[in-house]
Amino acid sequence: MNTRLDTFALDKSTLVSQSTRRMDQQFEDSPYSLRQKLALTCRILFDNGHDSGLAGQITARTGTPGEFYTQRLGLGFDEISEDNLLLVDEDLNVLEGDGMPNPANRFHSWVYRARPDVNCIIHTHAVHTAALGMLEQPLLISHMDNCVLYDDVAFVANWPGIPVGNEEGEFIAAALGKKRALLLSHHGLLIAGSTVEEACVLAIAFERAARMQLLANGAGEIKPIDPSLGAEAHDWVLRPKRNTIAFEYYARRSLKNPQNSDCLRALA
Repeated sequence: MNTRLDTFALDKSTLVSQSTRRMDQQFEDSPYSLRQKLALTCRILFDNGHDSGLAGQITARTGTPGEFYTQRLGLGFDEISEDNLLLVDEDLNVLEGDGMPNPANRFHSWVYRARPDVNCIIHTHAVHTAALGMLEQPLLISHMDNCVLYDDVAFVANWPGIPVGNEEGEFIAAALGKKRALLLSHHGLLIAGSTVEEACVLAIAFERAARMQLLANGAGEIKPIDPSLGAEAHDWVLRPKRNTIAFEYYARRSLKNPQNSDCLRALA
């Protein structure tokens, strides 16, 4: 007996639910450890235009209150591996590892205090995002590929200065609010993700959206998308399993680069 479901008779919401169930069943969770995910994210970001010398930071909560992993000051994103990450407390004291963290990590501590739902923070000075910030223009989400950020990006027109003081930390945490992303004019982007995978995907989407916006602005006026469709696409793309799938693709792509062969160097 033929029991195959006639999907051509199903409505959109049913097809979406069916697809998400199949996705959850088909794909496993990430096989990488937390430290490996962070190291991979640094290489992925470097490979996708987020390089700005020693500027930018990445952190992730360890599961112990007030502690997170971050990269060592003096190393670029292209040099981060699982064995050179630092374990620090929220006062930036090194608990494990050699070297010191970026002093700008102080604002990460403020965001973590304000947002218990956030487990990974990425801050970079990606070039197209920085260019948009120089124009003091908010990020416009007007394309399906970028809807992962739809209605999820805060904007600051006034540059608060270097984020080393507590004042900047309070300012940035307040400006971010409940959003997952923030565009700091004359500075860069901030991503606050529930997981490393989510933060990585959002950071890549942010820089791509900024580049698309600059290109579109040069050709004419950017047209808005329907808010309900933007919200629908946001929720469809920003699912944990889909983030894992996307992250593993970016990881595979970066690991094909021989320069990233030391990324997953195991701890001694």
